[in-house]
Amino acid sequence: MGKLLNLVTPLHTSSNREYLPRMVDSKVECMLKAKEYEFDYWDGERRYGYGGYRYLEDYWTPVAKALIETYGLEKGARILDVGCGKAFLLYELYRLGMEVHGFDISCHGLEGAKEEIRENLFIQRAEEPFPYTDNKFDLVISINSLHNLPIFNLKKALGEIERVGRNKYLCVESYRNEQELFNLQCWALTCESFFSKDEWGWIFKEFNYSGDYELIYFE
Repeated sequence: MGKLLNLVTPLHTSSNREYLPRMVDSKVECMLKAKEYEFDYWDGERRYGYGGYRYLEDYWTPVAKALIETYGLEKGARILDVGCGKAFLLYELYRLGMEVHGFDISCHGLEGAKEEIRENLFIQRAEEPFPYTDNKFDLVISINSLHNLPIFNLKKALGEIERVGRNKYLCVESYRNEQELFNLQCWALTCESFFSKDEWGWIFKEFNYSGDYELIYFE
């Protein structure tokens, strides 16, 4: 298992969240709609997901630059994003000279990606075998996606990430105490793997994931 990083947390903590209102707002109905991962999840009402996930100039640039610096990536380095959604982070990496590829299960998400990189994006489930040879990528990333898998599919996805990437970085939702667990359970619409900080560490070792990771919390 690699290092615990702090790349996405500053963006995560910049948003305000009302936990209890989401829990009591027809939560099951909203979860079912969110798990379709289509228009309502990305650009529908906030109760179903992002409430409008749009490109913001330079929003993801600090994360893109931090990834390049952390892993010493040169121009033209190959990067794969597992569960890329609208691929705005990949677009920032592309603007910084990287060769980017990504996949997601959402048609609406991929249709919202920037045209410049859209030809390198495709529909794929994270638990399915990746269509790449071993060590194909200089860096494989996955941000706020893998916790949406049940543990048996999480194992498959981590195995494929390990196989195709020379460097790996992922970010998942987690908790450190009962309050954060409660907040996460209130807020999460698509999460299948609710694991504490220590449990994630155990899973990474058990599933032979050697890459870096970040855990975001709902304080």
